[in-house]
Amino acid sequence: MSTAGKPIKCLAAVAYKSGEPLVVKEIEVAAPKKNEVRIKVEYTGVCHTDAYTLSGKDPEGAFPIILGHEGAGIVESVGEDVISVKPGDHVRYRIIANRSTA
Repeated sequence: MSTAGKPIKCLAAVAYKSGEPLVVKEIEVAAPKKNEVRIKVEYTGVCHTDAYTLSGKDPEGAFPIILGHEGAGIVESVGEDVISVKPGDHVRYRIIANRSTA
């Protein structure tokens, strides 16, 4: 069954508050919008930037948050006008200035 154009459910480790344990829960991820790509994340890293946000010292850190802004996975679906990747492509990603790059 294709999930293209539909919301999906997946598990995520969510930080609700600084200094508290992460909570693994099911979340809903919307279908990709124009120029967006939805990736089935296979691997992600948690680095010093994530630790800084989780510490509560990051003035731009907002809770709740799902950490892990660098990773790799498989393109699950793409939004309108995406031409650089297609479903099934293996990609790595990182988020820069609130924009993800694959």
